[in-house]
Order: sequence, then structure tokens, then C-alpha cells
Amino acid sequence: MASPLDVGTVTEALKEHYKPLRVQNMVYKDNPLFAMMPKYTKFGGENMPIPLLYSNPQRRSATFATGQAETSTSALKQYVLTRVKDYSFASITGESIKATERDSDAFLRYATMEIDGALHSLTRSLAIAMYRDGSGSIGTLGSDPGTGAAVLTLSNAEDITNFEVGMSLNVASSATGAIRGNFTTSGNTGVISAIDRGAGTITLTVNTHADVASGDHLFQKGDAQNGGSSALKVTGLEGWCPASAPGSGAFFGVDRTADVTRLGGNRFDGSALPIEEALIGGASLVAREGGSPTHCFVDFATFSNLEKALGSKVVYSEAKARDVDIGFSAISLRGPRGTIQIVPDQNCQPNVAWMLQMDTWSLNTLGEAPMFLDLDNNRMLRESDADAYEVRLGYYGNVACNAPGYNCRVALA
Repeated sequence: MASPLDVGTVTEALKEHYKPLRVQNMVYKDNPLFAMMPKYTKFGGENMPIPLLYSNPQRRSATFATGQAETSTSALKQYVLTRVKDYSFASITGESIKATERDSDAFLRYATMEIDGALHSLTRSLAIAMYRDGSGSIGTLGSDPGTGAAVLTLSNAEDITNFEVGMSLNVASSATGAIRGNFTTSGNTGVISAIDRGAGTITLTVNTHADVASGDHLFQKGDAQNGGSSALKVTGLEGWCPASAPGSGAFFGVDRTADVTRLGGNRFDGSALPIEEALIGGASLVAREGGSPTHCFVDFATFSNLEKALGSKVVYSEAKARDVDIGFSAISLRGPRGTIQIVPDQNCQPNVAWMLQMDTWSLNTLGEAPMFLDLDNNRMLRESDADAYEVRLGYYGNVACNAPGYNCRVALA
């Protein structure tokens, strides 16, 4: 009987190949907000309190007795940040491993292909979620596909970057609503078989059900909040600085209606303005509130439109990431509090510009994000029901902002 390749030997080879610097360089490529947001990797315990002073004591008056009689004190709130989890898996068959038993370099190339793919999928999941509200929604339907159709058309074609062939999808009528029991003719899940990235359309392996309607939200299977009260995905920019002034519902334990700007960020409607004027308007609103925006993240279509609008006045620069030696192409724009770097990011929502003071943001995780889930020191595990070996990746964490009022969501045309 042939002796199988020792799993310990395989594990050691992978450990040597996946040095930390290599993982970092690959992960941060083409995910600017993910790369540039400050990171804290020691988010242990049950939660992380994030206190915010949003009003000073108002015991003052031109009249001594009146001021002394006032009872106002400092107003504070405390967000209680909690972690969410996300996972990705790579599977390598035993036959593939055995076929390269006498050529370790070839084996590593095969393993790298699978593990890089799993790592990239998890990274994109996190990078996209960092822009969104935690609901898991990654796009909406622009039209009713009709009964028995297999092609879905997105309401905004730029969201097509969030989808991949082979991805399993769920659908719901709202971002936080219950998953439709009948998404396709075969149940509540559809698998993507083809994508037309120019047209912004997705083709499923089976036809849709009559329940599906225009405006429905799409989710990768397992990500939807599904009518529950807790988000399963990272709560990103859209959660901390929503499109509409936040209501009284608790956001990480905080009712933000006491001051919807300082507790829930700024909103600037620039949809009727030229793009450069919209960005300056958003930056001025932040500056009025005491913030100093340093970066503005937009989708590539918006970045291209800005280049065209500025013409010969465009000034290019390089936006540098904090944690690794990586830079991203940017346009420098003079704002009321200094230069703002406009950075294109494929993960950014279409027709939205995020005017951010970057030192108010952080990605807080328990360990690296993403990382190998190998507390037992085994990066490759035998699969119990197949002739294959599994690699598990994941992260635990969330995004936090300690001064929402120093940031702005700018709506664009």
C-alpha cells in the first residue's frame, strides 16, 4: 500500500510559502479603503466601548445668577462595538496532492491557486462590507426579471464588481427583510452561471420565481440579516453615516437622534451639482463641524468623471496605505481644511463619495483580517467525507468611528 503524503509536511510547506508580508501585499491590492483604514488587531473581550463627547456643559450666561442656576452637563454617548465573523474555504483533493508528491514547487503552485482564491474572496467580502451598512446587501434589481427568467439586471451596473460566477445568491424585498422563500424555481437560492459586466446583468443556473420584483436586494448566500435584529456583516461607512438622518433605533447601543450629525455623520446632497462642486460642498460641511477630511473614496466611474471635469487643472498624487508600503493613484483636491486625496475604489457604492477624516476610523479585529484559522497549528485538515484537504480562513471584527461628525456621505448625480 502506497504511503500517503504526510500532512505535517504539507502544512510546513504552506507555512514557509505564506510569509506574512506576502499575504499582506496580496490582500491589500486594489482595496484602497481596506488598505488605508487604521487597524487594531487586539479586539478581545466581549465588546469594545467607544465613548464620544458630543456636547459641552452649557452652564453659561451673560448674567451670573442665570448661568449658575443652569444644570447642563457634558453630554456623552458610548457605542458598544461588537464583532462579526466571516469565513472562506479552500479545498485541495488528495489526488492533486499525490500527483505532485515528488515536485514540491508544483504542489505549492496548485495550493497557492486555491488558497489565493479563497483569500481574495474573503478580502473582497470585507472590503465591500466596509462601505455598507451591515445588512449584507451587495446590489438591487433594476427591473422585474419576470416569471421563468434566468437573467437579473442590476439597478446600477457599477455594482457588478460585487458578483462572481459560482456565487450562490439569496434575495429579499429590503436590505434587512426576510429572504424570499421562492427566489428561483428550485427554492430560495440561485447560483450565478454567467455575468455580463458591461451590461450589469447576472445569469442564474435556474429560472427566477414570480415572487422576485424590481428593487429586491441581493445577498451572497448566508450573509443576509434575514429579518433578524443583528447584522451578520461588518457595519461600514453606510452604517455609521447613513444616507438619511438616523432614527431612534439603537446603533451599537446608541440612540443617535440627540445629535444626528455628531452621532450619525454629515449628509450632503450634491446630485444637482457638478462633481467637483459636490465634493467641495461635502468637505465644507465637514469643516464647518470641526472635521478635517483627508481622503475621499469614490467608484471608478465617478473618478473618471472628475478627471474629465477638471481637465487641465487635474493634479495627480499617490495615496499611501498606513500599514503596508502600497500606494494608490489619487487626484488632489484643495478643500477648506487642506488637501483631500480623491481615491477610486471598485468596492465603493456607485454615485456616492465618502469624505473622510481617516484618523477617526478603524478596523478592529481579533487577530489579523483575514487570517488562517489554525489554532491547532494545522493549516490543512483532512475532510471527513472526501478525499481532500481543507484550508480555513476567516476574521472576527468590525469597523468603528470615534467621530462620525467629522465625515460626510456625498450623494452624486
